[in-house]
Amino acid sequence: MENYQNLIEKAYELILVYGPKIVLAIIVLVVGLWIINRFTKVSRKVMTARNVNVSLIGFVSSLANLGLKALLLISVAGMIGIQTTSFIAVLGAAGLAVGLALQGTLANFAGGVMVLIFKPYQVGDLIQAQGHLGVVKEIHIFVTIMLSPESKTIIIPNGAISNGDITNFTTEGKIRVDMVFGISYESNIKKAKEILMNILINHPKVLKDPAPFVGVKELGDSSVNLAVRPHAKPEDYWAVYFDVYEAGKIALDEGGITIPFPQMDIHFDKNSLVTN
Repeated sequence: MENYQNLIEKAYELILVYGPKIVLAIIVLVVGLWIINRFTKVSRKVMTARNVNVSLIGFVSSLANLGLKALLLISVAGMIGIQTTSFIAVLGAAGLAVGLALQGTLANFAGGVMVLIFKPYQVGDLIQAQGHLGVVKEIHIFVTIMLSPESKTIIIPNGAISNGDITNFTTEGKIRVDMVFGISYESNIKKAKEILMNILINHPKVLKDPAPFVGVKELGDSSVNLAVRPHAKPEDYWAVYFDVYEAGKIALDEGGITIPFPQMDIHFDKNSLVTN
């Protein structure tokens, strides 16, 4: 009977000591879970409004939800009186080990997140990055896939591409096509410029604004080099490039403008020739 009475008293003491803590911990747990779920929903709406990739939205939301819930459980356990110091130390050591093992992967993941959030380029853009030129075909969490003008598939890690220089030729909606035509020193420069300008003006894929330009670029060793600078839409770059070169050669020939080729004049001194 006495032992029974002692058990009741100890139970009563435990209730007095831990009862309020348990009640408070339950309240914190319920409210915390509600806040976390609410935060997750709001973050998904924000990312959706910013047109973030759907796969990234699900991954980031799930990762944030699990991480916040883990922190909440640790906090609740500490409120009840459970020692969480060693538990946190173990989790920290495990996280450090995993982070070191996946350092490159995590860098690529972070780079993918930055690309999808800030959008320095999108699918279909013509860009130059990491020494490669191509059209962006796919953007994944860890890599970006590009298609080169030679129809080669280029896979670049997002960590490298997000930390390097990116040249986007699509964002402005136009791109300048740089070409050079060499004519002989005996040819009429004004006539050659008129011929080339007429080709640019009449080409359907050359933009009117900015206006095309033709001017003397330099006086070369064997030719006067004319800079030809039309603007086109990024997707029409190569069409304009090849069409203008072909049409320019034909029109210059028809106009009597000579396009020289590199040549060397050799002069012999007859007095230095030795005869046997």
